[in-house]
Amino acid sequence: MSLPTPRLDDRSFQDLVDEAKRYVQQRCPEWTDHNVSDPGVTLIETFASMTDVLLYRLNRVPDRHYVKFLELIGVQLFPPTAANVDVTFWLSAPATEPLRIPEHTEVATARTPEDEPIDFSTTRPLTIVPTTVDHVASQRADDDLVRHHDEAFVGGQPFFCFSETPVAGDRFLIGLDDSAPSNALLLRFACDIEGIGVDPTNPPLAWEAWNGDGWSPCDVESDTTGGLNRAGDVVIHLPDDHEVSVVDGANGGWLRARVVEAFETQPEYSASPRILALEVMTVGGTAPAVHAKTVVNETLGVSDGVPGQRFRLEHAPVVPGQEVVVEVSGDDGWVDWRSVSDFADSEPDSRHFQLDATSGEVAFGPMVRLADGGVQQYGAVPPTGATIRVERYRTGGGRKANVAAGAITILRTPIPTVNRVVNRRSAAGGLDGEDLENAKVRGPITLRTRNRAVTVEDYEQLARLAAPEILRVRAVPAADSSGVRVLVVPAVADDEQGRLRFEQLIPDDGSLERIADYLDERRTIGARVVVEPPRYQGVTVVARVRARRRFATEPLRDDCLRALYDYLHPTHGGPDGDGWPFGRPVHVGEVYAVLQRLPGTDIIEDARLFAADPVTGERGESVQRLVLDPHSLVFSYEHQVQVVDR
Repeated sequence: MSLPTPRLDDRSFQDLVDEAKRYVQQRCPEWTDHNVSDPGVTLIETFASMTDVLLYRLNRVPDRHYVKFLELIGVQLFPPTAANVDVTFWLSAPATEPLRIPEHTEVATARTPEDEPIDFSTTRPLTIVPTTVDHVASQRADDDLVRHHDEAFVGGQPFFCFSETPVAGDRFLIGLDDSAPSNALLLRFACDIEGIGVDPTNPPLAWEAWNGDGWSPCDVESDTTGGLNRAGDVVIHLPDDHEVSVVDGANGGWLRARVVEAFETQPEYSASPRILALEVMTVGGTAPAVHAKTVVNETLGVSDGVPGQRFRLEHAPVVPGQEVVVEVSGDDGWVDWRSVSDFADSEPDSRHFQLDATSGEVAFGPMVRLADGGVQQYGAVPPTGATIRVERYRTGGGRKANVAAGAITILRTPIPTVNRVVNRRSAAGGLDGEDLENAKVRGPITLRTRNRAVTVEDYEQLARLAAPEILRVRAVPAADSSGVRVLVVPAVADDEQGRLRFEQLIPDDGSLERIADYLDERRTIGARVVVEPPRYQGVTVVARVRARRRFATEPLRDDCLRALYDYLHPTHGGPDGDGWPFGRPVHVGEVYAVLQRLPGTDIIEDARLFAADPVTGERGESVQRLVLDPHSLVFSYEHQVQVVDR
């Protein structure tokens, strides 16, 4: 069976005739005789027949020619986008002096018999600083008074860190001698078993750090204290915005343990934990990394002095979103040349070049012959004999780099006192390069938009051009009709249970800025463009499922949770599996359908929907139908499933 012939234009002979007759009615209303015998209609059918032959031949143009047509109108394949991940550097011993992890530090996954290692490099420097405790204090939920325990702490006297009967909002504060952004701290407690009532594996505690404007959540690596109930260690990761501040006259880098409202199945404190001693040590730090290899000072070749020169990078594709600078040697040293999307606005002395990120080709400005026989140079030409090099660029990208948590374990750049590295969460954002079929779809859209934004479809298309790493884009008119809201959803990766963290859905600031700047140059005069993430409506499902005979309850519970998180997912959920539709409500009947089709499910005894705030965790009343705003998406928040035996 032969491959299907591409249909570049699907209009038939009759479509062309009907279209011509409609134009006749609009442009020449006095022509009323449209019968086949009319000489004018005969001419229309003659030209339609000739056009039909041209379309027949055009539809048999091979893909290679079509690619060339796309290149003529400026369409290029989107390059692969690189996955991003946070990598934690663990020290062999607590820090005693500042340790700097430089930018471009390389880490990788382990080599296996089936797969080659996947390289990552850090995108900004990290400083791991030693820390000590300067202050300890507590604060009740219903009281602004801060009760310092510094004297008791120094004297080794035990003290209660919460109120006598802890309630949600009670806080235990720790003041460090300095801020430690992105550092991992080990809090070594000596505690009495006083905070009874809680589940030691799931205490109702949240660790937070002060960022200058409010309290940012801290990730808990491990907790062997059972919720501050026994001697042990709590290892937490401070956010990157941790700052020094003053609390009740005491200066320090503050963090706190806050009692949170317990879930239905989570027991609460009936008495406050009692602290005997506390020691704080810095044991590591976390830096962002990208799936890319950094290439430095790569020589492309020597200029021959003619317009339109082209050179190719040794490593392709080039990771989008970075500023690539080409340097050309001269009498006064190296001169920087700037990358542009096209040479339309380049003067003969403009030091511009064009970069094809997919192929890695660097092109300098061409010389174009004009209609009067003259020539016009677009962009400067590197002088004859000049050496051309690229100062720095990153190469990599692709879906394969969306590795699971714990996959990155190799430190390629040796750093003293760093014992091991690991990624605590899955890498996300890696996408493969665009294929030809999608580029064929973009071709006609590009011809229509003409690099300007008028309709909401134009804004969506141009936003994808500006930031290929964005997974979903939706443009909607602003509420006051003065502009357009461009809602963007980044590519995300789930954890092993299929869950997302809410902060994963917040697009990178760099992507938002690139989209905003790109659209600002192409919007209509007077239009206001706002680029932001959509509103997310949290949804919590509480269900009771009866298992079939000979089916274990725990695996079925895991399957139920995975199915719920997969279906109520903003990027790959929904009825079609390509992301929850914007504004589509959630029905409790869908929950029954999702759970009932699992192999181990016998019957769904009960299922309820609750609206939930994805930031605060507040939950509303049970509803049969959860209504979403017209341009919002769902976010699964802490589903609860109970599975019982038959």
